Amino acid sequence: MSRFVQLHLLTSYPPANLNRDDLGRPKTAVMGGHPRLRVSSQSLKRAWRKSDLFESALDGHVGTRTKEMGIEIFKALREKGVKEKKALEWAGTIASVFGKLKTLSRKEKEGLKELDDEARLQKQLTELEIEQLAHFAPEERRAIDQLVETLAARGEGPSDDELKLLRKSHTAADVALFGRMLADAPAFNTEAAAQVAHAISVHRVTVEDDFFTAVDDLNTGEEDMGAGHMGATEFAAGLFYLYACIDRELLEKNLGGDRDLANKALAALIECAATVAPTGKQNSFASRARASYLLCETGDQQPRSLSVAFLKPVQGGDMLTEAIQKLEETRKGMDQVYGACADRRCHMNALTGEGSLADVIACATA
Repeated sequence: MSRFVQLHLLTSYPPANLNRDDLGRPKTAVMGGHPRLRVSSQSLKRAWRKSDLFESALDGHVGTRTKEMGIEIFKALREKGVKEKKALEWAGTIASVFGKLKTLSRKEKEGLKELDDEARLQKQLTELEIEQLAHFAPEERRAIDQLVETLAARGEGPSDDELKLLRKSHTAADVALFGRMLADAPAFNTEAAAQVAHAISVHRVTVEDDFFTAVDDLNTGEEDMGAGHMGATEFAAGLFYLYACIDRELLEKNLGGDRDLANKALAALIECAATVAPTGKQNSFASRARASYLLCETGDQQPRSLSVAFLKPVQGGDMLTEAIQKLEETRKGMDQVYGACADRRCHMNALTGEGSLADVIACATA
């Protein structure tokens, strides 16, 4: 089995705002001295992990990332008839296994006496939230559910043995691919098997402003001819290069040695990378796109990105063809000076109709 799978994708998006910064603008970066559009790896991984495609392909093997598991446990205990005080205590004890919980200040605790029952409970529930996002594997969720059943039936709190809920070995494909960090339980951290670069446009980009208005349907215009709403949003279009590298050995190890599941996870990741678009502003721009070009490389050689192909921005009227040529020229140049950088390659080119996504997945999982 070849250890590394490297993916190189070219995907063109029409005017869009796929991934926004803190000011609502499309994210950008300077590369080769020129401004480029950027879609962060965090945005891409979130879109893939939460897509219908990923969840259906890996049904039963997708984790849950949340701060609010303690609140869910509290609700489950209450539904089974556990009194509020005990439910709060037990839910906090269970949730704290996965990370440090938030705490109310002394002033906030003193103020609880002045609140009505509903407001007081809502305030107390904030102390069941974990301070950092924790990623729960399916096995851990099932263990929590079983413990809730046990506590409700027994009427007593959990023992130390029952609180051993964390699992080093699990079948959460998203955790195996993208990793997890538990600051308060580092022994149960998972090193990510997939490394995903920020997608970057292969050409210079200027972010543009879109001024828009909305008309009030009941405004006849007899007294006020103005719009019911005015606003502005920013957008840009781009042809993006995306690089990802997957350590197949680590992926299989993270999944307890289950090779079939590792191949399912790898196949789902490749299909998502080629077909799933980030969700930012989709209702406004309908900027759904699929990769036009995908190169897959497998081998034990040290991985490398081919982003250097686009240090000089692509220009001209046929950007996709030029981008593919630059990518292939850079790959061949790397092979010439370093020796073969992969043992096996396959590609898909929607522009010429060469190859297929199925071929790429078969190459990656062989």
